[in-house]
Amino acid sequence: MATSKKVLVRVQDLTMYFPLKKTSLFQRQQYYVRANEGVTIDIYEGETFGLVGESGSGKTTLGRVILQLYKQTSGSVLYYGKTLEEFMPKYFKKTIRRLSAIIARYNQLSNQRGENLLAEYQARTLDKAALKIVERYADAVRIAGGLVLADNLEEVSKALLDEYEAGTIRHEVDKEMEDLNMQRNTLMGKEDRTEEENKLLAQYDQRHAELSARQDKALSDLEKKQEVLQSLRNKYSVKPNFAETEALRDNGLDLAKLTDEEIRTLRREMQVIFQDPYSSLNPRLTVGQLISEALTAHNIFKRGSELLEKYVLDVMDKCGLQAYMLHRYPHQFSGGQRQRIGIARALSVMPKFVVCDEAVSALDVSIRSQIINLLQNLKEQDNLTYLFITHDLSVVKFISDRVAVMYLGNVVELADSDLLFKKPLHPYTHVLMESIPTTESRRELAVIKGDIPSPINPPSGCKFHTRCQYVTDKCKQVEPEWRELEAGHFVACHYPLGSEQVVQETEGASA
Repeated sequence: MATSKKVLVRVQDLTMYFPLKKTSLFQRQQYYVRANEGVTIDIYEGETFGLVGESGSGKTTLGRVILQLYKQTSGSVLYYGKTLEEFMPKYFKKTIRRLSAIIARYNQLSNQRGENLLAEYQARTLDKAALKIVERYADAVRIAGGLVLADNLEEVSKALLDEYEAGTIRHEVDKEMEDLNMQRNTLMGKEDRTEEENKLLAQYDQRHAELSARQDKALSDLEKKQEVLQSLRNKYSVKPNFAETEALRDNGLDLAKLTDEEIRTLRREMQVIFQDPYSSLNPRLTVGQLISEALTAHNIFKRGSELLEKYVLDVMDKCGLQAYMLHRYPHQFSGGQRQRIGIARALSVMPKFVVCDEAVSALDVSIRSQIINLLQNLKEQDNLTYLFITHDLSVVKFISDRVAVMYLGNVVELADSDLLFKKPLHPYTHVLMESIPTTESRRELAVIKGDIPSPINPPSGCKFHTRCQYVTDKCKQVEPEWRELEAGHFVACHYPLGSEQVVQETEGASA
């Protein structure tokens, strides 16, 4: 099990629709592929979070939305590997500069719609204009917390802007120091430096001392601004509903609101290992170039330096690749070796979060265990967090701490791996378990009847009702609630397996 319960990635009510091209000029209705709908999950730091389901269930789409390779239709993906204060994204400044207007428009809408506003938002029945107002208010609450209830919002906005400016200066100084350290380390790693290089190193050392002093001042200024904000929170803490609203303050980064440049910066921390080890590698680059490409792009090492080559060779060794492979091309390797190259490329930049998108599905069975063991070892060495996407339940059982089961865009069950395989609650999960080949008994393998419905026009109610043996009229009409039946075990089913309701309702329906 994961040793830490700190959330690294939080997905909230995420929906991803892909619009379909209209077939004629006279087609008025726009159709969509509903790849993900209302997905809410937390991925903890240091765990392997398994995601399983049939082809077309939306697993890969979810992984790519989390990485912002696709921009979600609605909902949010929050990343906690960097805090707002550390990263200072531009949307932070944009929101707090418009704080008064955002709160005023939300209060006006709330007065018009009354207590039904939140219910309408959760049921996704708000029109686009109203939805935008509510989402902007949610952004403001995540940033300002209970201060959105302040009598003097201009005072709050100024204090938050002061914090933003101080934090931005600190971030810029930290980045300059990081780049400087990279240049210094490149020279310090050379055994035989020229006189010119020694002079340059002395200049770097002097600049390092200057930047250290600036870092200290930037940190001191930021702390002073944060003290001002804390005094404002203390001032307004007596207001009604302040504590409840303050609890909604969230220091995570809303990935969908980051600029392209900001996302590019964050790519170092969030990487992906693709399914196909053939098409995912540029055939014109050598192994060394493939692995070093991101290292130079993120200014971790200088292109062509001795330190870069030494580091690349170390990464290759960790991933089971020999030094002589450095100057070879992808076509000269087997599938398993290519996947090791893909893993080395992803992990070279020392990420915190890695999406393994069917990372072993395209490999021979004899190679899969080797790659899985490699991923496990690297996770332990580097304290990585994995989102492991697969349709192979035997693999996900072995590698995952927790497992979520997806069906037609929805997560239908979530639990610790051992608990899920011991006691599946959703009929879909149960049939998936029964379809796993085993040598322990001669039981007949289960088969899910029918094909997965179209994601363009999914069934009403429970989407699985067209293939479920326990289906009732309620299943056909009412969407099941996502609920926690026991500690850490969530399911979206009207009649979870093991419940007496299953027998009573299904017998009543058949009668």
